[in-house]
Amino acid sequence: MTAADNAVADRSADLARLARLADEKVDHRFKGLPPDAAGTTVGALAAERRNVFTGGFTTPVMALSAERLEHNLALMETYSARHGLAFAPHGKTSMAPQLFARQLEHGAWGITLAVPHQARVARAYGVPRIFLANELVDAAALRWVAGELDADPGFRFVCYVDSERGVALMDEALRDAGATRPVDVVIELGAGEGARTGARTEDECRALAGAVAATGTLRLAGVAGYEGEVPQADHARVTAWLRRLTALAAGLDADGHFDGVDEIVVSAGGSAWFDAVAEVFAELPELSRPVLKLLRSGAYVSHDDGHYKELTPFNRVPDEGALQSAFTLWTQVVSRPAPGQAFLNAGKRDAAYDLHLPEAHAVRSSRDGTVRGAEGITVTGLSDQHAWVRTDEGVELEVGDWVALGMSHPCTIFDKWQLIPLVEADGTVTDLIRTFF
Repeated sequence: MTAADNAVADRSADLARLARLADEKVDHRFKGLPPDAAGTTVGALAAERRNVFTGGFTTPVMALSAERLEHNLALMETYSARHGLAFAPHGKTSMAPQLFARQLEHGAWGITLAVPHQARVARAYGVPRIFLANELVDAAALRWVAGELDADPGFRFVCYVDSERGVALMDEALRDAGATRPVDVVIELGAGEGARTGARTEDECRALAGAVAATGTLRLAGVAGYEGEVPQADHARVTAWLRRLTALAAGLDADGHFDGVDEIVVSAGGSAWFDAVAEVFAELPELSRPVLKLLRSGAYVSHDDGHYKELTPFNRVPDEGALQSAFTLWTQVVSRPAPGQAFLNAGKRDAAYDLHLPEAHAVRSSRDGTVRGAEGITVTGLSDQHAWVRTDEGVELEVGDWVALGMSHPCTIFDKWQLIPLVEADGTVTDLIRTFF
């Protein structure tokens, strides 16, 4: 078979693995799904195109907007291309292979992940390139990586290194595993004193480059870091750190540390400062090899109604577009015990609450299905299975009404739901998105 034939075969296998998600049985494991659908398959339920309000779904139920999801996917594809950036969105946000596939279809170079379990999920569903934004020192995980690289010549894996001890542990594990392909690594430059991971100084980075070169099992492919950890982050501090990162890449290149690779990886970019990443990466001078300028923002896929709505760079560059919050948690009023007070049947087990409490956005009448705004309705706290709600004087809200909640922080929205209905604007459920947390 030719390389092209192999690529077609691999793509067919990937599509088959994704298709098998539709064969999973609908049952008690999955919150919010219609009880009368128990025993059918996910694919069959999606094909029925039930309405999330009238089709037997039980509250609370999480809904992901089909139209807004597509908007966000297309917007970041366009933004990355406009700024000459490759894109490896962080998959920890959704841990949803169906969304990984959509992101790849929208031009993503690969998927960023954080821990071995996440990488295994991505590989199980055919992700061809993985950027692991962590130093990988787990011997069992490194044996698995070596096996994946040996079995698939087309698979690319890149991970961080930030310590000589980490380099030594990686080298030992890969030698013990009999790895035949070197593992590509990028040196992580820390964002500053008191920040998270990463080598703190350029001298440490140069020492790491030498340690990698001495192994034979690792190959230095570039530099990376996370500007979201810059202390007291603002535009000046973030761009200053990013310029340190690009200068580090240029310096290591001048010293010949990238002689073994075809391209040099320079990577940064969370969801709060990707405009600064685009600005500084555009200044990168020509190096000895082509540069893969790799952006890793992940929260964009669903966006949110809180933290990222406030922080998104599109607030600073509105001419470039705007992300749309794609999640709604539909809950139901189960108690109205006193004037000014109500309780919904969704709590910490259902809604993200680590950054902000949910916000009421709309009310759907239990009497006639009409939808109105949620002015004067405020979520004041969450119990495990209840939302505490304060209502202003004169606000109409009665037991049985459905209340739409917007939430903050996509990563902790996705992780509470194993099957999430993908819903069109009229309430029609067109698919169900499987997550693996």
